[in-house]
Amino acid sequence: MSKLVTKITDRDTDFAQWYTDILREADLVAYSSVKGSMIIRPYGYAIWERMQNILDKEFKRTGHQNVQMPMFIPESLLNIEKEHVKGFAPEVAWVTYGGENKLEERICVRPTSEVLFCDHYKDIIKSYRDLPILYNQWCTIVRWEKTTRPFLRSREILWQEGHTMHATAEEAKEETLRMFKIYEDFQRNILALPVITGKKTEKEKFAGAEETYTLEAMMYDGVALQNGTSHYFGNHFAKAFGIEYLDTDNKLKTPYQTSWGVATRMIGAIIMTHGDNHGLVLPPNIAPMKVVFIPIGKDEKVLDTINDITKSLKEDITYQIDTSDKTPGFKFADAEVKGIPIRVEVGMRDLEQNKVTLVRRDTLEKIPVDIENVSQEIEKLLPQIQQDMYDRALKRRDSMIYEATDYETFKKETKEKNGFYKINWCGETACEDKIKEDTGLKSRCLIEGEKITGPCLVCGKDAKHRLYVGKQY
Repeated sequence: MSKLVTKITDRDTDFAQWYTDILREADLVAYSSVKGSMIIRPYGYAIWERMQNILDKEFKRTGHQNVQMPMFIPESLLNIEKEHVKGFAPEVAWVTYGGENKLEERICVRPTSEVLFCDHYKDIIKSYRDLPILYNQWCTIVRWEKTTRPFLRSREILWQEGHTMHATAEEAKEETLRMFKIYEDFQRNILALPVITGKKTEKEKFAGAEETYTLEAMMYDGVALQNGTSHYFGNHFAKAFGIEYLDTDNKLKTPYQTSWGVATRMIGAIIMTHGDNHGLVLPPNIAPMKVVFIPIGKDEKVLDTINDITKSLKEDITYQIDTSDKTPGFKFADAEVKGIPIRVEVGMRDLEQNKVTLVRRDTLEKIPVDIENVSQEIEKLLPQIQQDMYDRALKRRDSMIYEATDYETFKKETKEKNGFYKINWCGETACEDKIKEDTGLKSRCLIEGEKITGPCLVCGKDAKHRLYVGKQY
């Protein structure tokens, strides 16, 4: 049971402290004695379970099967794909002892599982009949981050990672984009996040990938959060591991690979996009509990009314009845800090007028409703709240997208306001590096479909791309 909400820092005054206060007051996580690792409390984990359940159904609907790989990777296995290893080297955690005995070979705690899957694929892929292989894994990974923050960046990360193999490059590219679209639909329609999507630059793509597609969510403070990625690997991983299959023309060929993943970071995105100074605000489609009924007073008629209402609710509308001995004020505050989409207040004063009061968590609007219409009003209100939350987040996001055409002005503006900046870019890594050095902003993704109307913002040479840049978590 949550304690009474003490104080949540104003989000416009200190956004970082506000975020920490939300985590604490909503009882989402606790800090552990393992530095940089978090304990996900039951309510936080319930949100993750909702994400898992929805996504897992989508993965299985599209033909994917869940598997489980080891969490340890021998150093010799990790080193087979050099570019991949180089990208993760600074974040790898190593095991050097087994019990009291020093290991002959260091063992890495997986930062990601491409090499494990490839090592397995070389044993099971023999013929064109074995393809495609569509696997997914729900697991934890370890990345030794220097600076950590719960959900956003921790040393032990809860996530899913899909790994697939295909006979042709075309099939693999289709898979990369198919799973990317599933992520996009999930984040827009379930999490109410108006993500910006696109391809990463060569500098920012995943280590070892030929193409990386990213979902970039903008937080309330205008800072970007990379909220999921999908990668096309081509076949150089497969070549490095000696994976071949006998095709229909009786010739040995090398398959093509993808991987894609999202993590508990999405919970952080929900908090920092939708939360307010009262606490968490959960989109109805992801909320573990969509409705909380709060009886006011101890009259039996109050509970009888609540029980009658719940019997008429649709099965997928999850609810709880707060019958604790806390005061109504405590119960209201507890429901608000947990972000439960609808609060139903039921007291004798309202019942005498044949009404109850619905309270929207997203706006805190109070809506008197006739008792006989409560279930219908809840059913109508939940999708309305979902859409309104998306629309507000979209409006705020769009208000913090800026066009930059002069580099000196750009440098000045980025010190004064966060957001996504649209720029013309020549395609040279040197210009990306200069932007980061001068402003702290990094490339988010390439912009497709917009006409290039000027030179590169940084060097003045002919621009080849339109590009989003911004600060990141």
